Amino acid sequence: MAILTSEKTNFKATAVKRDKEGHYIMVKGLVQEENITIVNIYTPNTRAPKFIKQLLRDLRNETDSNTIIVGDFNTPLTVLDRSSKQKVNKETTDLNYTLEQMDLADTYRIFHPTAEEYTFYSTAHGTFSKTDYIKHSLKPQWNKTGNQLQEEPSKTCKYTEIK
Repeated sequence: MAILTSEKTNFKATAVKRDKEGHYIMVKGLVQEENITIVNIYTPNTRAPKFIKQLLRDLRNETDSNTIIVGDFNTPLTVLDRSSKQKVNKETTDLNYTLEQMDLADTYRIFHPTAEEYTFYSTAHGTFSKTDYIKHSLKPQWNKTGNQLQEEPSKTCKYTEIK
């Protein structure tokens, strides 16, 4: 498990936390003197929604509005994320609720709300699914002077300008 950053970002790590099993790594640091937290998750393929939900609960005091969560969740989160169009089960629905409560949005879905593209093929089931995600905070961002940062509106993006 790793988090790679480009030298061009001038990222300076200030803290690293990981579990013994290698299921996640969290790196806190600075980019242009702004705090940022990046969490990379590799979810076991059994009981994936419960694992992610518990991990997010465990890390909730260490994440904030400058948090990015990436990784292989090992479970499709929406009907669009699987070729079989199978309904989302209760565990996944509960996980999605937790993600909403944490104000975490699926970056890919914001810009591609109806796309049916997949990152995994199951030969056992003959189905495709999307299990890799990038989640980011929807909470307002503040700069050092205390002013809210402006989001650029997009036709396919649900963000609007913050005044």
